[in-house]
Amino acid sequence: MSDPRIKQITVKTGVLRRVGKEKLSYRTEADQQKVTLQKMKDDGIKDEYDIRKMNEVLQETLMMIPDCHRRLVAAHADLKNVLASEADLAEDEKYIAALAQITEAEEQMKIE
Repeated sequence: MSDPRIKQITVKTGVLRRVGKEKLSYRTEADQQKVTLQKMKDDGIKDEYDIRKMNEVLQETLMMIPDCHRRLVAAHADLKNVLASEADLAEDEKYIAALAQITEAEEQMKIE
């Protein structure tokens, strides 16, 4: 029979992984949108509507990054607390994977 603590660690590790990927995805998308917006301006796109719309899309994307960061910090703290309270499972591969995910999340938290 599987240990419910391992299941909890697995679920929380998945949440941390997903939120980290989401933050990086928004960051990448925002960078691409900045390039597109600048290219539109450099190419002399006369349609102010298109430029304004692209800027709105960029702003919406940029607003998602702090939200993802907050969720990443919360998921990181949550998993870290679970691992601290379940230290007797330190030999389990799911526990070890969770530790690796925590390290990866700490790197993702440094990205603005």
